[in-house]
Amino acid sequence: MPRPKKKRKVNCPPKMLGFKPFGIRFCDTEHIVMQYEEYEAVKLVVYDSFSQGIAAEKMEVSRPTLTRIYNSALKKIAQAFVEGKSILIKGGNFEFEKDWYKCNNCFRLIGDITNSKVCGDCSSDETTELLNLKE
Repeated sequence: MPRPKKKRKVNCPPKMLGFKPFGIRFCDTEHIVMQYEEYEAVKLVVYDSFSQGIAAEKMEVSRPTLTRIYNSALKKIAQAFVEGKSILIKGGNFEFEKDWYKCNNCFRLIGDITNSKVCGDCSSDETTELLNLKE
């Protein structure tokens, strides 16, 4: 029996749910699912310019594991780009470093708050504006 996979650390969730190709309606495209840890690997290595070793430390995985996650993400991005498919970012074997919430009204990301029901920036009267992204 293989040992269970260790959860990958993700610093914060992406600001969007995914991407779609320009000029094609979302409902007309096929979707590719990119997991949160794949998004985090690309963000750390490409956007933040960390070496794969440092990125692996930040995600609390081995460097070969980070390389597999990163290569999987690049393959999905290339497939979406070449074939005109949408990318949805969701799921995976991960945990955030802290609790993150997204407002259902303004879609703002909020980390570590005391009142997990109200955004504070919205003028909405609803008391359950925030969605816990950990769930």
